[in-house]
Amino acid sequence: MAGIGDGWMSRAFSALALKRWSEAARMAETADLRQLRRQRSVARRLKDRLDRLIQVADGRLALPVLGNQSFPRPHDADWAWRPELWCGPLAVAGMSSVQSQSRLGREVTLFHDCAHSEITLRQLRNTREADLAAYGLRLDVFKFDGSYLSLAIDLPEASCDGLKRKHLIRIDTIVEMEKPLEIFARLNIRHGPNTEQIVRELPLHEEEIRVEFDLAYTKLNEKRVDRMWLDLIFEGPEMNQVILRDLTFSRRPRAEM
Repeated sequence: MAGIGDGWMSRAFSALALKRWSEAARMAETADLRQLRRQRSVARRLKDRLDRLIQVADGRLALPVLGNQSFPRPHDADWAWRPELWCGPLAVAGMSSVQSQSRLGREVTLFHDCAHSEITLRQLRNTREADLAAYGLRLDVFKFDGSYLSLAIDLPEASCDGLKRKHLIRIDTIVEMEKPLEIFARLNIRHGPNTEQIVRELPLHEEEIRVEFDLAYTKLNEKRVDRMWLDLIFEGPEMNQVILRDLTFSRRPRAEM
C-alpha cells in the first residue's frame, strides 16, 4: 500500500495503520464494548478527514477543471455565465422522491404537481475530455402522475445589469436522454410588477442544442428589470432519464440595422 507521503517510512506507517484498522473491523463483532466505543469515535474522526480528502482529490484530479467558466460564446457578448451546479461540487449532491420547490444548490429548483413523487435529482461528475463543464445534472423520472415538470434556474444580478430590448439572450446545453421527449425553455424577466415570458423549444435533434430569446418582441421596461430566470419544461417525462451535461448563458446586443 502506498503511503500518503514520500519514502519507505511513510509507506510502512500506512501499511501498519491499514492492517490495524482491518483487524479492528474483523473483530468488531466480538470486541469489548468499551474498546469498540473508543474505536468508533476515532474511526468517525478519521472518516471525516478521509471523506474530505477524497472529495477534494476527486474534484482536482478528474476532468474537466472545476469552476470552469470557459465555453463558446458570441464574440460580442457583454455577459456570459455557467451556473454553479455545472461548475463545482454541491454540498448536497442529490435528492430522491423530490418534492416540488426543492432546491439543488442555490440556483436550481424543481417544480411539479405530482401527488406522489418518483423523481430523483443528482449532480454527477463529467469525465469526458469533450465536456467543458465539470459537472452535469441527472433527472430520473419513474411513475409520473402530474401535469407538469420543470427546472427553474435563477440567473445572477449581473444578467440584468444594463439589460435592453436590443439584447439577445442565448442558452447552450448538452442533453442526453433514454428516450425522446420535448423540452421547452421559457425565459422570464421581471420588471416592476410585470414579468415578460418568451418560450422556445430546444432543438434536441440538432448537433448544437441552442436557442436565442430576442427581447425586441417584449414590452420590457428597461429601467425596472430586477430579476431573470429560466424554466426548462419537460413534456412526457415518465420512465425517462435526462442528463444535462452542460448549461450556459450569454447575452449580446443585436446588430444595428
